[in-house]
Amino acid sequence: MAETPPVVLEVRGLTKRFPGVLANDHINLKLHKGQVLGLLGENGAGKSTLMNLIYGLYTPDEGEIWVNGKAATIHNPNDAIALGIGMVHQHFQLVPVLTVTDNIMLGNESVSGLFLNRRAARQRIVEISQQYGLDVDPDALVQDLPVGVQQRVEIIKALYRKCDILILDEPSAVLTPQETEGLFGIMRTLLARGVSIIFISHKLKEVLEICDKVTVLRLGKVVGDADPKTSTEESLASMMVGRSVLLQVEKKPAQAGEPILVIRDLCVRDDRKLLAINHLSLEVRSGEILGIAGVQGNGQTELVEAITGLRHAESGHITVEGHDLTHAQPRKITETGVAHVPEDRRKNGMVASFPIKDNLVLQTYYVVPFSMGILANEKAKDENARQLVKQYDVRTPSIYANIGTLSGGNQQKAIIAREFSRPTRLLIAAQPTRGLDVGSIEFIHKQIVGMRDAGSAVLLVSTELDEIFGLADVIAVMYAGKIIDIVRIEDATRDGIGLLMAGVKREKEMVHG
Repeated sequence: MAETPPVVLEVRGLTKRFPGVLANDHINLKLHKGQVLGLLGENGAGKSTLMNLIYGLYTPDEGEIWVNGKAATIHNPNDAIALGIGMVHQHFQLVPVLTVTDNIMLGNESVSGLFLNRRAARQRIVEISQQYGLDVDPDALVQDLPVGVQQRVEIIKALYRKCDILILDEPSAVLTPQETEGLFGIMRTLLARGVSIIFISHKLKEVLEICDKVTVLRLGKVVGDADPKTSTEESLASMMVGRSVLLQVEKKPAQAGEPILVIRDLCVRDDRKLLAINHLSLEVRSGEILGIAGVQGNGQTELVEAITGLRHAESGHITVEGHDLTHAQPRKITETGVAHVPEDRRKNGMVASFPIKDNLVLQTYYVVPFSMGILANEKAKDENARQLVKQYDVRTPSIYANIGTLSGGNQQKAIIAREFSRPTRLLIAAQPTRGLDVGSIEFIHKQIVGMRDAGSAVLLVSTELDEIFGLADVIAVMYAGKIIDIVRIEDATRDGIGLLMAGVKREKEMVHG
């Protein structure tokens, strides 16, 4: 019988309270050497709080953390790093205008006399990159790197600080399927070299594929452990939510009507002034969900930004129910009946320093009942917030709490609550369930289908093929700024769509077969 590897990290009775919230309630867990421990739970279940306690960003109210068999005192991240603990946050902690080498050195500088020794740091980064299969240019500016490569920089940064316990918080939330496979390859190399990993994710397929053991949190408590070898997505979802969850979307055939969104010959440039949308034409009809599939970076972001007034269209036309909105301001577009769930919620979906109640009326604060002339109607805003927080299950201690203090998933639910609660003719949903747990995904998918059935047109942009196949009535595949093909869902196959996403357009019968 194989000997059980030693415990490298143990949490005993860890408890953390915030005003009005018991975030972690006497949590116990163990991580063994060379193991991937999956940590699952709904949004607000306490996963990030627990990791922030281990990494020294929070101080526990009760309980102990043991590292390599010894009780550890962790007051700040420097203490955690000294104990060999590294963390890659869901939102990367990188300085975009600095090089990879400067980002990795930051806070742990190599010096030679009075000067920074960039050459030594660069050499060590190259060695780590080669040792762990992390292909990164040490001289590149972070702002020029794709998201998947930025994540590698974060992992190298942890290894540079000699971590042997690595916390990955939602590491695949912003990655394409190909980048996720690359991440898993890197994780397997790390394990082979003695690193132990805590893997936080909402993607149950990934947890089953990469983890050796799963611990599930619910409402701040550990509700059980699971063996990925004998578990299913359904069983893990039930443990997380405390009830059975429909992982497949239930919907009737679409009753498509007239075109609501019509795009003709659209050209849009990206931030580098390169043509990101290249003479694109598209129609989205009422009562229909059109899903845009594609590898991230093929113009999806620029397309959504052009439709919603966040980016200037160089040429072409965008109309919604006959209204020309090609160069309209976001407020005019909103008033035309367009709802927008942005892919970057922190940048375009909310004001982090504003209370939840104000974030829920960002597009409507100036109209009745939220405004009475030049005066705000705070009572109406409070009532609106209480109703939406309850209806959309936004986990928050108060409607007066700043939205930036919520977990990422609860921020997303608040944005969706705001956008779905207004009269809408066109819903643009870009990565609408990114970072959400299975229970929330089930709820949001039902809401999207409900908007379709009520006669709205829905433009769904997602890098998750499961989401596209589960929701879309029609799939349009984007490649290099163009719609490479449009396929009805009953004719679509994963292989065919996957080939199109790679820019390979086969004969019709092969794509649809």
